Amino acid sequence: MHTGFPYDGDGDGDGVDSDGPGAAAARITGRTVRGERRLSESVAEVGLDGGQSVMVKRGDDPGATQAEAAGLRWLADAGTVRVPDVHGHDRRWLVTDVVAQGPPTARAAVRFGRGLAALHATGTPAFGSPPPGGPVDAYIGLAPMRNAPGTDWPRWYAEHRVLPYLREAVDRGTIRPAETAVIERVCERLPELAGPAEPPARLHGDLWNGNVLWGADGDAWLIDPAAHGGHRETDLAMLQLFGCPHLADVLDGYQQAAPPADGWADRVALHQLFPLLVHAVLFGRGYAEQALAAARRALA
Repeated sequence: MHTGFPYDGDGDGDGVDSDGPGAAAARITGRTVRGERRLSESVAEVGLDGGQSVMVKRGDDPGATQAEAAGLRWLADAGTVRVPDVHGHDRRWLVTDVVAQGPPTARAAVRFGRGLAALHATGTPAFGSPPPGGPVDAYIGLAPMRNAPGTDWPRWYAEHRVLPYLREAVDRGTIRPAETAVIERVCERLPELAGPAEPPARLHGDLWNGNVLWGADGDAWLIDPAAHGGHRETDLAMLQLFGCPHLADVLDGYQQAAPPADGWADRVALHQLFPLLVHAVLFGRGYAEQALAAARRALA
């Protein structure tokens, strides 16, 4: 067994857990596995014959692996930002290429911004359109996300990206019923708050900095999408939510390629409301307070 892949879940000395990611990689790729290295409970790097390694990710629901595989392929088809190749998936496992990582650079950030603008411009038939082959009932992280199409972004954003998570947060006790009015007010005023109408963009959909890998090849790579048709400012707003290396350069590259509509910086809080509510559902009260603050900023 290669010493870089020490995990052996069934103890037979071959480096492969018979019910784990190595077995999944062998089944999906049709190649011999030489070992696996667990990176987390749900992700492993698996070494294949010939010296290649693949990334193997477990989904907790069949729709999750299907959605992620379809999303990666849809983003890759645009030919704009680097995306790891998908080797295949089944009901539980997704197998992709490994991205060799390096340090982020300003030059790569500018290229990423331009590529992201080009990705958005490839478009999609409607807001909420799932990637080809992707399920309507998909996921953003561990939270269910329904890809139901719509033609009017303000109405669609309220109905499918804000209110479902607000209701769930209230049901979980994360947001108090008396606090919902400010978010409901944002939804009522979305037609006037949304800015100029935009065509549906091809979104990554979960574009926080952890889903942007800086490659050893000098390019930025996208992983773990919640891909769907949406408003391009949503990707830009989420990229700013938790910080991103060389963010100013990313935004500069984007604006060089396709400047957002006037006033877009004032709409960041509006577009961050969706991911903050998702985080409130998944991770609790701290994010609920951030979502409420974002709603107040959006109304200001």
